Amino acid sequence: MPHSAMRSTFERIVINQFTPLHCAQAREMLGWSLDCLSEQSGVSVPAIERFEAKEPVRDVTRLALAYSLEAQGLVFFPGFSPGRGGNVRGTTPDPMGREDFALIE
Repeated sequence: MPHSAMRSTFERIVINQFTPLHCAQAREMLGWSLDCLSEQSGVSVPAIERFEAKEPVRDVTRLALAYSLEAQGLVFFPGFSPGRGGNVRGTTPDPMGREDFALIE
């Protein structure tokens, strides 16, 4: 499978399994404020607030949030709280290479 197809597959998985509740729980686990997550992810505080309130955000925004939290060793599975998984860092592709990266909210 070509690299871009793999990236797209991983991105779709993350977009469908990383939830607003995961984001809030992960911030709590790490002791991160909205400002800290914003700084780490490049996503604005209002966009994080919208996402955690279950309002729509762009896919690239969701990926940036998941990527920054996963870089801290967290893993996300549907129906479960975030967990620690030291061997899975980098599963979510860095959204910086996406064509729509400049559209992060």
